[in-house]
Amino acid sequence: MTPDIHDYNARQSQADRAICDLLAEAIHRGLPEAEARIWHAHPVWFLDGNPVVGYSKLKESVRLLFWSGQSFDEPGLRAEGTFKAAEARYTTAGDVDAALLQHWLGKARDIQWDYRSLVKRKGRLERLK
Repeated sequence: MTPDIHDYNARQSQADRAICDLLAEAIHRGLPEAEARIWHAHPVWFLDGNPVVGYSKLKESVRLLFWSGQSFDEPGLRAEGTFKAAEARYTTAGDVDAALLQHWLGKARDIQWDYRSLVKRKGRLERLK
């Protein structure tokens, strides 16, 4: 876990920190080649400069977001926003299914839309993998 992500997690309540720490460790294990950093004030992991997964504290939960998650076609992920993102929300660390999370991380590696070039393409996404 990077120092910035550690600091982000440390600022959360005890229950939310447990979720954030669990997610950070699982993402690091599932995507060891990914670059992790704070992006738009939240922990995000990138593959070749393309955001693939991150999490953020919401009022009632911690949201795990997969930028290309709608293309995973997986139960447990809900569409989020106007592009291809999908999310799961957690209120306790016990809500996180570690095996399912690892499965989703494998899909995040294999199924990517090019968010890195979204502005250059004037809001049009293209599939990378």
